[in-house]
Amino acid sequence: MLTISSLLNEKIVAHARADHPDERFIAMLNAERSPTFYRFDSLEQLRVWREMDDRDEEPVVIYHSHTATEAYPSRTDISYASEPGAHYVLVSTREPDRCEFRSFRIVDGEVTEEEVRITGEDGAAAVGSGEDGAAAAE
Repeated sequence: MLTISSLLNEKIVAHARADHPDERFIAMLNAERSPTFYRFDSLEQLRVWREMDDRDEEPVVIYHSHTATEAYPSRTDISYASEPGAHYVLVSTREPDRCEFRSFRIVDGEVTEEEVRITGEDGAAAVGSGEDGAAAAE
């Protein structure tokens, strides 16, 4: 299960919407600047991963948006998934008034959707999965 604060959830959704229709990955630019495909700049990715290594950190949540399809990993997403301990979050921005926020574990090409638990400012939690998405859970 992915437990995430409502503030971080809102930042991820806002980031995905701000770049619509271009996809993004983590806080790195989509080098393709494309509404249908993402690729990170190799130098930027290397810099980010080295900074994490220097701080003895590992990626916990890796996210990007789908601009015209549901929030589910594509074949390309699955082939790029190289962090077995990470939560892969997908945000679909295909509908301007509705948000799909889903989380998956991707290990050795196998995709498993996981529950998303959003904690509020007061410590209360809302749980969502599937197309209801987390934006509607608060």
